[in-house]
Amino acid sequence: MTNASSLERRLRSELTGDVLFDPFSRGRYATDASFYQIVPAGVVAPKTMDEALRALAIARDEGLKVTPRGGGTSQCGQTVNDGLVVDLSKHLNRILSLDLEGRTCVVEPGIVLDDLNRQLKKHGLWFPVDVSTASRATIGGMAGNNSCGGRSLRYGTMRDNTLSMEAALADGTLSRFGEVSRDLAEVDADDKVRALFRDMLDLGMREAGEIAARFPKVQRRVGGYNLDALVPRNAPNNMAHLLVGSEGTLALTTKVELKLWPVIRNKALGVCHFGSFYEAMDAAQHLVKLKPIAVELVDRTMIALGRDIAMFRPIISAAIKGDPDAVLVVEFAEEDQADNLLRLKQLGELMGDLGFGWSNDTRKWGGVVEITEPALQSGIADFRAAGLNVMMSMKQEGKPVSFVEDCAVPLPHLADYTARLNEVFARHGTSGTMYAHASEGCLHVRPVLNLKLEKDVKAMRAIAEEAFALVREYKGSHSGEHGDGLVRSEFHETMFGARLVADFREVKQRFDPDGVLNPGKIVDPPRMDDRSLFRFKPDYRVGELKTKLDWSAYPGAGGGFQGAVEMCNNNGACRKLEGGVMCPSYRATRNEKDVTRGRANTLRLAISGQLGPDALSSDEMMETLKLCVSCKACRHECPTGVDMAKMKIEVLAARAASHGLTLRDRLVGYLPRYAGLASRLAPLANLRNRSPWLRRLFERFAGISARRTLPAFRSDVFAPPAESVGPEAGREVVLFADTFNRIYERENLEAALRVLVAGGYRVHLKPASGSRPLCCGRTFLSAGLVDEARAELDRLVTAFTPFAARGVPIVGLEPSCLLTLRDELASLRKDKDAKAVGAHALTFEEFLVREAEAGRLQLPLGSVADKAVVHGHCHQKSFGAFKPVEQVLRLVPGLKVETIESSCCGMAGAFGYGADTYDASIEMAELSLLPAVRRASETTLVVADGTSCRHQIHDGTGREALHVARVLALSLERAEPNSTSTTAKEPSHG
Repeated sequence: MTNASSLERRLRSELTGDVLFDPFSRGRYATDASFYQIVPAGVVAPKTMDEALRALAIARDEGLKVTPRGGGTSQCGQTVNDGLVVDLSKHLNRILSLDLEGRTCVVEPGIVLDDLNRQLKKHGLWFPVDVSTASRATIGGMAGNNSCGGRSLRYGTMRDNTLSMEAALADGTLSRFGEVSRDLAEVDADDKVRALFRDMLDLGMREAGEIAARFPKVQRRVGGYNLDALVPRNAPNNMAHLLVGSEGTLALTTKVELKLWPVIRNKALGVCHFGSFYEAMDAAQHLVKLKPIAVELVDRTMIALGRDIAMFRPIISAAIKGDPDAVLVVEFAEEDQADNLLRLKQLGELMGDLGFGWSNDTRKWGGVVEITEPALQSGIADFRAAGLNVMMSMKQEGKPVSFVEDCAVPLPHLADYTARLNEVFARHGTSGTMYAHASEGCLHVRPVLNLKLEKDVKAMRAIAEEAFALVREYKGSHSGEHGDGLVRSEFHETMFGARLVADFREVKQRFDPDGVLNPGKIVDPPRMDDRSLFRFKPDYRVGELKTKLDWSAYPGAGGGFQGAVEMCNNNGACRKLEGGVMCPSYRATRNEKDVTRGRANTLRLAISGQLGPDALSSDEMMETLKLCVSCKACRHECPTGVDMAKMKIEVLAARAASHGLTLRDRLVGYLPRYAGLASRLAPLANLRNRSPWLRRLFERFAGISARRTLPAFRSDVFAPPAESVGPEAGREVVLFADTFNRIYERENLEAALRVLVAGGYRVHLKPASGSRPLCCGRTFLSAGLVDEARAELDRLVTAFTPFAARGVPIVGLEPSCLLTLRDELASLRKDKDAKAVGAHALTFEEFLVREAEAGRLQLPLGSVADKAVVHGHCHQKSFGAFKPVEQVLRLVPGLKVETIESSCCGMAGAFGYGADTYDASIEMAELSLLPAVRRASETTLVVADGTSCRHQIHDGTGREALHVARVLALSLERAEPNSTSTTAKEPSHG
């Protein structure tokens, strides 16, 4: 490798896209979803395809390797190498053309599958290679791996749906790869490309017999190069099919032409239960005879882990009956729903014919749970798609490891293969998890190993050799979906024979004679167990850390902080662009630095010393976390439970300890302490908002954007009218008056108080310790002042414990404050008083829904508007507390409730006020929230519970958003005093 600084200088001078050569950025691109880690020399994210090709040329001139990369979710190490990484996902992600009549499209390689399908859906079309990583997998990456997806039984693989590709060879030669005749008569290309095509077709003819003899006869064969695309019997031959599955080793893809299909309009699922895993595997060969589009396995381990994940628990409760050893999810998707229902009936009959029944003993226990509700079908699909990551959610040193991940065997052998594979695992002192594509005989199989231990690395090697021997015995494929990469390429000779491996090498040499493009994959690979290439290398160590929060649920240094950080397996779920909340900053910037995965990788590298001393509290680490809005979405939506908001608190605490506090930190963190004084001096405290000079001064010295108006202090802060209000005999409830509503928007607390009293509740308002109102400590945590936050929470627990001890609910209006009692409090105190307070903490809407469902809520409500659009606070979504917001609003007569499908509002406490984060804040809000509010009519209510959310909506649209408590109070006012009152019954769950 020549001097990387020369490469960097040339790239910076000739490209307008990102050029990243600092250690932190290179570290973030050193891993994919495999267990490997190779630090690249540098990274570029070109803005145009011409820039991508220019980067290739410069790297070649400088003697560097080039690895094209999409979502970076490869499980076999395909997208890591020590040269230049070209990230095609940030900018090169457009649909270039769409032929609706011919059902084809041409796309850039960086487009994400879900994004493509969202754009196609309005035309009634989709691209059906539906991989479980669809929310972040790019078409270029899928072509590189020859991805398959869960419905390949009907739709085939990536190869089957790729019509042509445009790609550049390593020397920059650009050409179209598509169907060609054996005489190449129609090929419009220069002599070099024609000669290349001629040589490939000649190789196909020469080796046709060997290919027929040695290539596995299963659909799920994605190992090696697709030499079978070159044989005469497949004429006309499609040269793009040689590039599909080539893992970026032959050419750099610039365009992909895809075959499209009509969208699935109707579905029916049959969840087939089995008391015996072996019997489930044996049954698969029979179930496919009903012509489903998929048969997916979920095993006992995955079911058990799913029950511990909040977002999947209700799905499992609805779909799983009893305690099965395995279930097969059989999906029918014919155009006529009546046909699907008929097949569902036939599925039940077939299970009976196979001897299964709910009353049978274990071996033949089972039956079918029919799922026809679309929402539950989608939930099951999401759970199955998250299978890998559900398995990886184990909070222990050992994790399910991908290396015999997706071997495929003919269906009649599936039961025996899996039984013998489990015996292999047992011989090496471990067990495995299995799930996924039973319809194709391709299961995702992962033995649990700790690759920090040499003995487990040796076990991995032995298991791989024995498992691949079994696959060969059953005439299957050792690579059935996820490709070769660094894991399986080494084993090609035993799979295909020396002659075909020599052919693979000939193909690579002919396309890329200098070995520029992603070398070490498919041909001439290193050993798969070379620990110098591992994420956890032999010298990997994490020194003891002083941490502030409780991480005891995880192993490792820092009281478990190490284990929590290492939970990130790079699956990339945080890179999704729509749906849920995670990760709002990535959605705005598309930078790897600004995604949960990028931050977790940086933390792991920092605590293990790979980024130099004091990296945890360094400026670079603060830059890495700068756009993290602590929305807690990752806590809920990351399948492995990476809680970056909590981790950020540790980093901020380390930073404060080593570098002290900035003025902004002090202004934000200590707000609850000086709020009382500021309210008494409100005109003076608010002077900054009215003075352009003071705004500029605040921006310069406190980092608060001059473009923002700060919330105005008011002299009439909320003051409890009495210690308790409401009927003496009413059911008790505590109303927690948080700092934000108390000092800025007292109307919300007054509205909540009115609603609770109108409902007949005895509302306690007194809880306070000393002369200062209670505080949850949220602002202190946001500045890394954990000890100060603990002191505030100690006061709060002392005040609330007597109420919690007698079962009185503790209700709050500000989601971030109230939910601190259910989250961070448990990380700071483990005593029974703290647990009791957390257990009784409810948001305002959660409390009302609980009371309504128990038949205890009586509210005379009147009409206030025809429609309300609602934005959910991130913490409400993270803790499953948003649904009650919708339910409570539906209590209001005649009010149509529409939820804005939004991520974080972008304000996120103090984040949106920062001079250095203001632009990112607005970008997050403009993704969906602000446009949705602008589209709402003037008569439509805008509802948002979060203080920050309401301020962002006002700043961005000029509209006033209301807390739910204000909407209900208004509804109470509108109720005719002499009319029959509207009784609040159990809210609709629709």
